[in-house]
Amino acid sequence: MPAEKTGIDFINEVQDQAQFNILTYRNFYNGGGVAIGDINNDSLPDLYFTANLTANKLFLNRGNFRFEDITARAGVGGTKAWSTGATMADVNGDGWLDIYVSNSGDVAGADKENELFINQGDGTFVEQAALYGLNNPGYSTQAAFFDYDLDGDLDCYLLNNSFKDPSKIELYHNMRLKPDKLGGDKLYRNDGLPAALGGSGKGFTDVTTQAGIYSSAIGFGLGAAIGDVNMDYLPDIYVSNDFWERDYLYINQGDGTFSEELIQRINLCSIASMGGDIADLNNDGFPEIFSTDMLAGDNFRLQAMTSFDPYHLDDLKYRANYHYQYLQNCLHLNDGRGKFQEIAMLAGVGATDWSWGALIFDFENDGQKDIFVSNGVSKDIMSMDFRDFLADNNVYRLVVKETDYRPFIAKMPAQPLANYAFQPSGKWTYTNRAQQLGLATPSFSNGAAYGDLDNDGDQDLVVNNVNMPAFVYENQAERRTGNHYLKIRFEGYAQNPYGIGAQVDIRAKGQLQSLQNFNSRGFESSIEPLLIFGLGKAQVVDELQVIWPDGSAQQLSKLPANQLLTLRHADATQGVKPPPKTSKAAFAEVSHLLMRGDTRHRENPYNDFDHEPLLLHRLSTEGPRILRADVNGDRLEDVLLLGAAYDEDKLFIQQPNGSFVRRPNAAFRASKDFESSCGAFFDHDGDGDLDLMLGAGGNEYQRDKKYFILRYFRNDGQGNFVVDNRNIPQLVGNFACMEA
Repeated sequence: MPAEKTGIDFINEVQDQAQFNILTYRNFYNGGGVAIGDINNDSLPDLYFTANLTANKLFLNRGNFRFEDITARAGVGGTKAWSTGATMADVNGDGWLDIYVSNSGDVAGADKENELFINQGDGTFVEQAALYGLNNPGYSTQAAFFDYDLDGDLDCYLLNNSFKDPSKIELYHNMRLKPDKLGGDKLYRNDGLPAALGGSGKGFTDVTTQAGIYSSAIGFGLGAAIGDVNMDYLPDIYVSNDFWERDYLYINQGDGTFSEELIQRINLCSIASMGGDIADLNNDGFPEIFSTDMLAGDNFRLQAMTSFDPYHLDDLKYRANYHYQYLQNCLHLNDGRGKFQEIAMLAGVGATDWSWGALIFDFENDGQKDIFVSNGVSKDIMSMDFRDFLADNNVYRLVVKETDYRPFIAKMPAQPLANYAFQPSGKWTYTNRAQQLGLATPSFSNGAAYGDLDNDGDQDLVVNNVNMPAFVYENQAERRTGNHYLKIRFEGYAQNPYGIGAQVDIRAKGQLQSLQNFNSRGFESSIEPLLIFGLGKAQVVDELQVIWPDGSAQQLSKLPANQLLTLRHADATQGVKPPPKTSKAAFAEVSHLLMRGDTRHRENPYNDFDHEPLLLHRLSTEGPRILRADVNGDRLEDVLLLGAAYDEDKLFIQQPNGSFVRRPNAAFRASKDFESSCGAFFDHDGDGDLDLMLGAGGNEYQRDKKYFILRYFRNDGQGNFVVDNRNIPQLVGNFACMEA
């Protein structure tokens, strides 16, 4: 909608300066955020935008998509040099939304301190970050307010970026465990209204280290999403880190601490993670995690803007505990058992160019959640052509001597890009329908948030852009589709009146939907703190259950559609929190219960591409073969796990109770240098028990034939094997399969 209609004339103007620009400050084009919330309690959500070089702005919603700039009167323009994230939250629990602004920039000291504007209830605010203990001077990106310790008030997770040069990878110094005053994330516990403001508490206390939160100089935080990912009714945290530091997944332990478990639960993450969101995409009751990266969406930009780490550097980072990282968006599918599978490429949402905000919500109230991605960067700083230009020795000497970098920056290419709007087109497949939905205006978009600006029951969308007017999109789904909705507002308790952390499940026409009331989402932004369920053609919600953060719950039924429903904590029943959700999958993984002994397969370090660079993928890591047979004559099948080179084969004997116990074997240990690729059990010597033949394979021993011979292991009848190669064919080869 045009500024002439809405009155929203906000532009985040970011112009390169002689000595302060993209060449001297790497986050120069990261842009600003937007927060949506009702600051004057008139039931109309208002808008707050952050700017980098100019004043932030607050727009009061006057209804019918008309907004009034009240920044000066409200006193929330900000006095710091470079604002980034914006969060609306009732920090002091007085029933009025406050505004927390994250600040950053290449500046020193107090000019980078974050600001907390406390709502006075009369349309004005007073800045009191220092009094509350929230005036962090780090390179802050965004803050999330939620009750992590379930004591009834809102605590604060502060996401910080880093001053550290990302071109210098920390490999062996265990930097992640070394807290840094300016460079690391912070967790602040709300210990009550401070005495300086008339309370008896201490304000916010830094509990970062004791709560198990990493706070090091290698935390290049760009996104922090809050949600209960393992469905134990405790809020967890997903942190998106830029550059080579991996993302973090903090699982709430329920005792005031978190356990960082990304590697145990997620098989890979983005290499340059930006924004992120947590929501249940497939309506199975278990939330997914989505994070953005920078993989180009078309072949031209893929070739012109993209560079990949060489394999050996990638492998070095993995072995230094940076996990598997890939240049792509990541969509982590929740398996309902506490782990995730990454499916972004399968789903068609993996490549959206230089992306920032990631928001999961129902565009059209059809009951299916969609994905909005904001993207674009003011200058293509990754352009291969510009890199080649700077690589010229004559040009480089000029740049080094220059006091005004702007002539060189002007040579960077710039291309505004359309944002993405993904809607389901099949089971776990999505199609970008930004053009059809009117969301494809080329831009340099960063922070984004959604909220029902006109109270018509669907989510409208607001986007903060660099060097162009902010986008305000009116959602016309209610007129265009005829779909129904249920809108939910919360009346919480004393220090959490907006019900942050409440979870709501509904069923309509047999379809389950689940939403969690956390409002810091996407990139540098926060949404309106209420929920909207799209119901499609259903006109009645058959069942509704709300679980409040303190464990109280309430069930309702037969709710008419197209209404604003207020859920009150006072109406809930105390102490009836349901048991944690569990998966209804047909199979459950029980190996940890049945397998006694080391079952881990350890691949030896080997790079296929050094020998065969045109391979589409590695063939040396396809995993081990598993053989089964009754090796000790007890009529129970036993299991042999074949090992990679330098990792011995492992024999597990089945017990009467169904468990398996590893039986050490000297013969297997002596031949561990072989890459066991196949094998078969058969009675070679005719004594009534099963002997074993193993073949070897692989490319590692290309010139050493002794590692490609057949090996015969004679069984003594009790499952004990010894090598006996005297009476077998002396065949040499790269064996792939074997049958007996």
